[in-house]
Amino acid sequence: MRLLAAIVIAVLLWVVGLFAFADRVRSITPAPEPAAADGIVALTGPSAERVNTAVRLLEQGKARRLLVSGVNREVRREELRALTPGSSRLFDCCVDLGFDAEDTMGNAQEIAAWARAKGFDSLIVVTSDYHMPRSLLEIRGMAPEVDLTAHAVRTPLWTATTGGARPATRGAWPWNTTNILWFWPARRCWA
Repeated sequence: MRLLAAIVIAVLLWVVGLFAFADRVRSITPAPEPAAADGIVALTGPSAERVNTAVRLLEQGKARRLLVSGVNREVRREELRALTPGSSRLFDCCVDLGFDAEDTMGNAQEIAAWARAKGFDSLIVVTSDYHMPRSLLEIRGMAPEVDLTAHAVRTPLWTATTGGARPATRGAWPWNTTNILWFWPARRCWA
C-alpha cells in the first residue's frame, strides 16, 4: 500500500510539474525584442523558424555574430544559406555553423566554447519555447560567466507532414519537463 501511495504521489508531482512547466513556457512567447548582445546562438530543431529568427535578429544589428549550433554534418553551408531568408553577404561574413552538438548538452558545450573563443560576455539564445528552459540551464552550467537573454520561438501545437498532422513537439514537453525536474536541484533556476 505504501508503494502504491509513493507511486501516486510521484505521478501527481510530475503532473503538477508538467503543468507548471507548460504555463512558464506559454508565458515566454511571443518573445520581446531583446537588447543588443555580443552574439546570437540558435539551437537547431524540427523547424527552420529558430534559425530564421536568429538571422532576423542578426540583420537587425542585435549582435555581431551568430552561431547555429547542432547542424547536421551532412548539411552544407550553401544549403542552409539557401533555406534561410536574408542577406547572403551577412550569412557569409557573420554566421558560424556548429556541427559537434547532438543534444542539448552538446549545444551548451559548443556554445560555451564558441563564446569563449570569440570573447563574448552576452548572448541571445534562440530556440523553441518548450526547449528554452532546459537550454538555458545547460548553457548556464557550461558558461556561467556569460549573460544569457532568452528569445523563444513559439512552437505550433500541430504541424503538417506528408503522413498527416502530428504533434509538433513529438513528446518533447514531457521529456523536457522531466529533465528540468530532475536537474533543477543540481543547477541554478532559469530566470
